[in-house]
Amino acid sequence: MAAAKQPLTPLAMAILELLHEKPMHPYEMTQIMRHRRVDLRVKLRPGSLYHTVERLEAQQFIEVVDTQRQGRRPERTVYAMTEKGQDTFSDQVRDMLSTPAQEYPQYPVALSAANELDEGDAVEQLKRRVVNLKARIAADEVVIEQVLKEDLPDMWWIEHAFSHHQRKSELAWTEGLIADLESGRIPWPGNAPKPENLAHLSIVDTKETGNEQTG
Repeated sequence: MAAAKQPLTPLAMAILELLHEKPMHPYEMTQIMRHRRVDLRVKLRPGSLYHTVERLEAQQFIEVVDTQRQGRRPERTVYAMTEKGQDTFSDQVRDMLSTPAQEYPQYPVALSAANELDEGDAVEQLKRRVVNLKARIAADEVVIEQVLKEDLPDMWWIEHAFSHHQRKSELAWTEGLIADLESGRIPWPGNAPKPENLAHLSIVDTKETGNEQTG
């Protein structure tokens, strides 16, 4: 059986997205990503970018098309996307658009563990989160105002609009949680022991599959 294709990392996708525009050298990629605030959705470090470029070349998704030298600066290698890279990129975009990914953000983990804190401490941390979310939302609005002035097509910055909406939804939900906790609508369990049999949350019937898993 053929091995499943490994999906491209977010940074690799960002690099290939840039190479749709024109061939570039890694330093130029880094500068454009920073200017466009790609670092808001992709972990961007110069070392990791160069490593990802090398891996994309080894996989034949990109290829060297030129080398450039300006004055005494080090020689820069210019890359372009190959047909294989184009096909792989397009396939992954289709898959990422159509299929929700199982992601593991930190906030649900913290919410699950919050009852191990004192109620006042947990509520205080949630209020700090509200302050931080409001600051990030304000920063989003500055960016959105700027791109609206530049009259850019919506689809060129749609990911920022999505993140902005996501943060506003999280803010509203968190403020509601704080209000519910402070009013007592959601009681704090305190030192009450957890029941041995917590609610069954799986959509898979573990009783039916248990024998298969241990066989």
